[in-house]
Amino acid sequence: MNRTVIAGVSAAVGLAVVGGAAFAQTSARARSNVSDQPIMVGADGGERTNTGFALRGRAEVTQGQNRLRADSIVGTNAEGQNISTVTATGNVYYVTPNETIRGDRAVYTVSSATIVVTGDVILTQGKNVLTGGRLSYNIDTGQTDMAAGGNGRIQGVFYPQGSN
Repeated sequence: MNRTVIAGVSAAVGLAVVGGAAFAQTSARARSNVSDQPIMVGADGGERTNTGFALRGRAEVTQGQNRLRADSIVGTNAEGQNISTVTATGNVYYVTPNETIRGDRAVYTVSSATIVVTGDVILTQGKNVLTGGRLSYNIDTGQTDMAAGGNGRIQGVFYPQGSN
């Protein structure tokens, strides 16, 4: 590998890190303990089950200003307690005031305030875009961890502040 290639790789990694930091900083400023806010649900149909609830057709769970939308959403409680996990499948969108996350499936774990989105994951924040196969996102802190998918890579496009 020659120095030009190394310099190019270093610049790309640097831009990705700066862009990733921009994702986290903007996100953290705008949120405040989303996981403590009331949860509202809606769908074309649904049912209460022995282990929680099931929503079908334009299913939606809203908490604060954040919204989880999918073809189907199932909430499961642990041993008769409150809902402990929420699983969304089909055309999954998790939308906050600052980000939109899209994927094939999502599992929200209430105790950790973390949503894990899998499939062809796309995270957008303004014009910035990050893609991969698996995204872990803390709804209170905005901390994001993206892993590669089937193509073996994560990819992103980040626009520095003030750029067009």
